Amino acid sequence: MTTFVTLTAYGLADGAVLALAALGFVLIYKATAVINFAQGEFLLVGAYTFYSSFVIFGLPVTVSVLNGVAIAVILGVAVERFVLRPLIGRSPISVIMVTIGLSAILTAIMQLIFGTEARAMPPVLPRGSIEILGATLPVQRLLVVVVAAVVLTAFTLFFRYSRHGVAMRAVADDQQAALTMGISVRRVFAMAWALAAVSALIAGVLLADITAVDPHIATFGLLVFPVVILGGLDSVPGTIVGGLTIGLIKMYTFGYLDPGLADVIPYIVLVLILLVRPYGLFGETRIERV
Repeated sequence: MTTFVTLTAYGLADGAVLALAALGFVLIYKATAVINFAQGEFLLVGAYTFYSSFVIFGLPVTVSVLNGVAIAVILGVAVERFVLRPLIGRSPISVIMVTIGLSAILTAIMQLIFGTEARAMPPVLPRGSIEILGATLPVQRLLVVVVAAVVLTAFTLFFRYSRHGVAMRAVADDQQAALTMGISVRRVFAMAWALAAVSALIAGVLLADITAVDPHIATFGLLVFPVVILGGLDSVPGTIVGGLTIGLIKMYTFGYLDPGLADVIPYIVLVLILLVRPYGLFGETRIERV
């Protein structure tokens, strides 16, 4: 029982971070129909940005977070404006290749500045342990779930009730209709990339706090693809369910089966979902008549 509780707590923490990372992916896809292969690198940039402010410059946590948010917004808007916008109307494969190239460039820049060695970061979330059902669990893992839940709830409320959130949903549903209603589609595109970068920043900071500031954070972002395929490419609630599901499956596989298989099982789930339900659990099924 203690093993199950421990694996569940660790799986929920990893899944919560995955849900935050996948949220940015879904935002970009819903608003712009772009599959962003650089989402993992956005996590990497977010982690190193916070690390620079918090450790190198010695700024308080709150200021470091605000500084990271500002840089994430600038990065997201810059990528949309100068990298993706000139490709409007080009073939999807061209856009995909550009995002793959962007991921390589961001990784190279981070390694050029900070090197390839993992760096320990002073605690951001409180340390300590708590006993639940006989299992001793680290407090920081539980707080990761709480923080991610608050952020995901805030994003959900933003999309549902705010003016900008309604505009983003309108553009995602029908760009031409949104234009006729006076909604700036280009502004919504920029906002989607900015919010995706912010969600990746938060995910990167949480991941760095429970592990380390490491270039391999970007590879963790690859798990975004099983998450969004499971939950649905265009479903925000699906990212939450998909993230938690993949996190739990990965951790249960690690604890009960084979640690090596744990790195593969998310992609096995991805293939199975594509074969059985290609639109995911919550994705919108689109039927095109030709």
